[in-house]
Amino acid sequence: MKKLLIVDDAAFMRVSIRNMLQNQDVEIVGEAANGLIAVSMYKELRPDVVTMDITMPEMSGIEALKLIKAFDPQAKIIMVSSMGQEGMVKQAIISGAKTFIVKPFKEELLHKTISKVLGV
Repeated sequence: MKKLLIVDDAAFMRVSIRNMLQNQDVEIVGEAANGLIAVSMYKELRPDVVTMDITMPEMSGIEALKLIKAFDPQAKIIMVSSMGQEGMVKQAIISGAKTFIVKPFKEELLHKTISKVLGV
């Protein structure tokens, strides 16, 4: 079973992603409310894939992405962004994100994206 880390400052979004993935072949190993916690949890838990919000307190998703990629160049990170953040999405892809999902999104899109990133 593949391990997933959910990173979003909005608790309802973390719960939504968790619920969407309940019946999938994915184990949610942790949740982080900001990029600073995400980097620490990534190093400890070594998940197979991460869903990462872009705009968060303490440390943005872009900064966390860069630190995680520096620690593990093979990290698979899916950026999750709101509409109107195209510039940040481009910066995330350049910084090493595998792909991105625009909020709000449907369960099917999340499943397909995770499967594609994991090569399943």
